[in-house]
Amino acid sequence: MTLLLSPPTAPVALPRLGALLRHAAPRVLEGMILPVAVFYAGLVCFGLYGALAVAVAWVYGGIVWRLVRREPVPGTVLLAAGTITVRAVLAAATGSPVLFFLQPCLGVLCASLGFLFTAPLRRPLVQRVATDLVPLPEHLLEHPRMRRFFVWQSMLWGGAQLLNASLSVWLLLSQTLETYLVVRTSLVAVLLGGAGLISVLSLRRCLRSLER
Repeated sequence: MTLLLSPPTAPVALPRLGALLRHAAPRVLEGMILPVAVFYAGLVCFGLYGALAVAVAWVYGGIVWRLVRREPVPGTVLLAAGTITVRAVLAAATGSPVLFFLQPCLGVLCASLGFLFTAPLRRPLVQRVATDLVPLPEHLLEHPRMRRFFVWQSMLWGGAQLLNASLSVWLLLSQTLETYLVVRTSLVAVLLGGAGLISVLSLRRCLRSLER
């Protein structure tokens, strides 16, 4: 009689937490902190239109810098350049900085709903994002424990991004622009940084449980 056995679960090594943080820190600095600092500095020194010009110049300057150094320009950077251009044009045409910041808030809201609504699916959205960052073998992804892990992660990131979007819209519509820039940046860094840390630690624990 032939027994059909499932392939053994091969251990998957994750980078150390310190290495993950060192990998993420420059991207967080470039993508979250510096753009806000540049826009705020432009707002203080040059007013709204100057701030919009500085923000657009910052993004395109990053592209030019990579091209000069003959480094590949990530697709996400090109997408960000197109997006910020449209946002800047709308804000300049209306004279309202609210439109410049409202669009990404609505994008975060859509992402949160995508995480939550796809949680019960066979391959939820959060799994697609996670496997882009940490490649995992297919047989491991089909394990029931991994399926439960991705459901939990869908709820975690869906809730975190929903809270992010809600707080961002409330701050944008109820507070001054200066308060919005400072408070939202701090809150998002703490909120998403905490969710990211929980995700890494949860994945490590899940993989260890599969090796037993």
